[in-house]
Amino acid sequence: MAVVEARDLVKRFRVPAVRRDTVREHALDLFRRRPAETFTVLDGISFAVQCGETIGIMGRNGSGKSTLLKILSGIYQPDRGQVITRAPLTPILELGVGWNPELDAVDNVCLLGVVMGMSLAEVRAATDDILAFAALERFANMKLRHFSSGMAARLAYSVAFTAVRDVLVLDEVFAVGDAGFKARCEQRYRDLRAAGHTVILVSHDPRIISTYCPRALLLENGRVVADGPGADVASTYLAMLT
Repeated sequence: MAVVEARDLVKRFRVPAVRRDTVREHALDLFRRRPAETFTVLDGISFAVQCGETIGIMGRNGSGKSTLLKILSGIYQPDRGQVITRAPLTPILELGVGWNPELDAVDNVCLLGVVMGMSLAEVRAATDDILAFAALERFANMKLRHFSSGMAARLAYSVAFTAVRDVLVLDEVFAVGDAGFKARCEQRYRDLRAAGHTVILVSHDPRIISTYCPRALLLENGRVVADGPGADVASTYLAMLT
C-alpha cells in the first residue's frame, strides 16, 4: 500500500516583474499595484511511494525538488492537486528553525526535538547520543550563537535522525559536515532502511541515488521526466548536464 501519494500537484509563485532600485521607486510602489509574473514550479506531479520503499528525487537547480518536498511535508499547500499520507512523516529539510542562539546546545536539542514530535523525556534520554553523533560533546554547554554553521547543521541533523517516524523526507542530508559525519549519516540511513522506514531522498549526487535508491524520479521544469531504477535515473541526470 502507498504511504505517500502525490496527485497532479501544481504550485505557482508570483514574481514581481519590475525591479525597484531607488528609494523613490520603493515609495511610489506604496501607492500603486506592481505588475507580477506567475512562475509555475510544479506542473502536474503525480507519483506514489510504497511502504518501506526508498525513492530518490533528482533534478537541476530550479526544477522543483525542494518545493515538492515542502508540499509533501505540509509546509506549502499546492495550488492544485492533493497529497495523501498514511503514516507519520519526519522532514529533514531546512534545519535549525526554532533554534535559540542564546541557549546552549543541550537546551536547543530539547527545543528542536520537541518541534520534531519527540516528548521532552525522549529528547532528554537521547541527548548524549545526539551530541555524540554530531561529535559535539565538548560543546554541550556552549551557546549556539558561538557555533559555526557546520556545527549547527550537524547538531540539527543529529536531532532529526533521532526523531524519525515512519516516513523520512531528506533534502541533501549527505552534503553536510566532514567525511566522518557524512559516514555516520549514511550508516544511520542504512539502519533506518533496514528497519523498514520509507525514505524520500533529494540529492544531486548520482552516487548517492545509485547506491541507496532502488527507484528515483527526475524532475525538469516542474515535471517528472523519468521514473525508474536509481542508477538509470542518475545516468539520465548526468547526460542532461552535459
